[in-house]
Amino acid sequence: MLTAELIAPREFRIVERTLEAPAPGEVQVRVSSVGICGSDLHAATEGAIGDTPNQYPMVLGHEPSGTVETVGEGVTGWSRGDRVALEPALYCYHCEFCRSGRHNICAKIRFLSNPALPGFFRERVNLPATNLVGVPDGLALDVATIVEPLAIAMHSMKIAAVRMGETAAVFGGGPIGLLTIACLKVAGASRIFAVEPVAARREMARRMGADEVFDPAKDGAAREILAATGGRGVDCALDCAAKQDSTNQAIRVTCNGGRVALTGIHSDALVPLEVSPMRRKELSILNVRRSNHESHDALRLLVERIAWFAPLVTHTRPLNRIAEAFRLNEGYEDGVGKLVIHPGE
Repeated sequence: MLTAELIAPREFRIVERTLEAPAPGEVQVRVSSVGICGSDLHAATEGAIGDTPNQYPMVLGHEPSGTVETVGEGVTGWSRGDRVALEPALYCYHCEFCRSGRHNICAKIRFLSNPALPGFFRERVNLPATNLVGVPDGLALDVATIVEPLAIAMHSMKIAAVRMGETAAVFGGGPIGLLTIACLKVAGASRIFAVEPVAARREMARRMGADEVFDPAKDGAAREILAATGGRGVDCALDCAAKQDSTNQAIRVTCNGGRVALTGIHSDALVPLEVSPMRRKELSILNVRRSNHESHDALRLLVERIAWFAPLVTHTRPLNRIAEAFRLNEGYEDGVGKLVIHPGE
């Protein structure tokens, strides 16, 4: 099977790899579409994701969809040709966190696309049957790649405990930020502010439900949001950017007793935080670790509001043009929103 391997920062090679038959309990899936995530960009351009350095060669990609090819021994409910979205995390199901239902923080979690665990920029993959989510015929597989990031945005709503009528600010208008805005709208947020440096993505943020959008490059976004709320600030700020000063801006715009949710992944393992306003306002600083059993809910929401979400997929590229796709994403070129790779092309 053809596989795209990252062999150095910004450098990919297309190689032929073999894949064994699926083991008992596994399903082999032909990967049709894989979205490029912000963490993929971190790995490809910076040589690490947070405090986890790359180990070359490695296979990125963890927002996949495809079709079932073969089922392993003991698997029921899946047949060749079934259309599926795929969950990229493998859990032990035995540790204290799995047993308490918090599988996303499993003590022995294995996440496909991390070093030594190949991701989905390849033609086929074997996965436990429990990692498959059936995709209805009316949903394009390119759009089904949104299931994974939408599940993260939905999980962040649970972590941040956003209630109807509250105000919110979202920092970052990439796909996760845009999906977070959509989830805030669904949750009934009364006023949503978005902060994003790329003009095309600010317009996307408006279409997803942001009431007001600001450009952080003008160095007044936090002041503008505070002014717009009469100096009070928002009930909840969600940092989906994790760029430069975005977390501190989120702290600045949050009201006394409010909540700051950190969804994005900072490039640096250590970042400065303005602890004095955090303390004075007694803010709750909340961390989001992917999703936790929200994939089926994400799929339902995606199908119910397909006209809302589908325009997020703006570009596609075949596997042999993956380096070009990453350059396009890194430079925010051509109004790119979600860019999808087609491993089979």
